[in-house]
Amino acid sequence: MKKFGVVLAIIAIIALAGCGSGGGGGGGGGAEPFIVDLSTLTQMEILDQDAMKLGGTLPGVRNTKPFAKNWQGMILKFPENMIDPSKYQRLTVVLKYFNANGDEITPADSMGMCVILYTLAGDWFGPAMGPGPNTPVKEMNIGGFSGMINKDRGVRVGLSKSPEGIFIQKAQDPGVAFIELSKLVFHNGNYESPK
Repeated sequence: MKKFGVVLAIIAIIALAGCGSGGGGGGGGGAEPFIVDLSTLTQMEILDQDAMKLGGTLPGVRNTKPFAKNWQGMILKFPENMIDPSKYQRLTVVLKYFNANGDEITPADSMGMCVILYTLAGDWFGPAMGPGPNTPVKEMNIGGFSGMINKDRGVRVGLSKSPEGIFIQKAQDPGVAFIELSKLVFHNGNYESPK
């Protein structure tokens, strides 16, 4: 019985230690959350997505033409030197989804994903899962049951420099025609969306 008590004590210590580290990312220390002013972002026209070729600029933070196929996307360029990436350990991204009539639809898995890009002139896609050299954040199911990045806690980031933009893509839900970036917040686990 004594051994069982020791085992329980060790499990409790490990559990308490895990609360402040690992996937947690801190509970509010460091810099104040940086809520990006979406009006400072510039939508870039995609001339050829497969070749990662951009054209001029387009208005707003929502695709102007309906997505015609899965994985079609839009690029939103950040203002220069938007953040000091060393200050932030977490990222929250919220998307809104609309059907072909422009009616908002409830977010679910397989509707949309996003990729943070260090440079718009580099690879937009990265590995099939997880980060790559130019794609430090790649998250799927935004807004759905499986999504994490859309929650206040967001996902862990470890940016080595300021990113240049975000690549937002329609996933596999046939009802999604338009996607709008609704929220973009860099933080340290100390962000709570207004109730």
